[in-house]
Amino acid sequence: MNLPNTISAARIVASPFLALLPFVPSVPVRVFAFALYLVTAISDHWDGKIARARGLITDLGKVLDPLADKLLLVGTFVPMFLLQAHGDDPILALLPAVDERSAYPFTTWIVDAVPFPWWVLVLIVGREAFMTWFRGFAQARGVVIAAQRLGKWKAGFQYTWMGASYCWFWLKLLLDQQAWHGPVAMFWARLLGGIGLVTMYVAFLLTLVSLGDYLIRHGSVFSAPRRA
Repeated sequence: MNLPNTISAARIVASPFLALLPFVPSVPVRVFAFALYLVTAISDHWDGKIARARGLITDLGKVLDPLADKLLLVGTFVPMFLLQAHGDDPILALLPAVDERSAYPFTTWIVDAVPFPWWVLVLIVGREAFMTWFRGFAQARGVVIAAQRLGKWKAGFQYTWMGASYCWFWLKLLLDQQAWHGPVAMFWARLLGGIGLVTMYVAFLLTLVSLGDYLIRHGSVFSAPRRA
């Protein structure tokens, strides 16, 4: 197995840990989860870049890389939604109960509690599922749908939002455990919350815009015949 494929495989292995560690009410464990997220997110850029630069693109890599992307999305969104969604969220009611459920919404200077809305979850996950199907549908008709700049910007804001959430999980726990609620502590909490709030909604908007861009560019594939 070459280096890019090894990186992709490591990202796949990391995903279950990213899904589970935020539920452990321990600051060191959550700091580790945040660090693991950073390494996993950054490596998402490098596995593809190394493969292209060194001519190491393989059929296995074409399977592992997108699989790692999807597992990273699911692995991070599970704790983010369970810990940050509003307590009365209709989708949250369908999921297993966990300790500290809904206890970690972002806090900002403008809004005290910024939850993870269900419609943001549905749209982003739905968009990823649709694009996976759409690329396969197009490929069967001889059309390759390459990543566009809007999609890359969407991924960048989405990764920043996820990172802000993972950082908030350990920071809020630390502030609560140490009873640090003074001006300095709340400044950092609200700064992080502001970053999370802005990047969440920018990622949401870019999800819509980039999906429309893909459909405008490649919508003709729906009328193309299937390749024999």
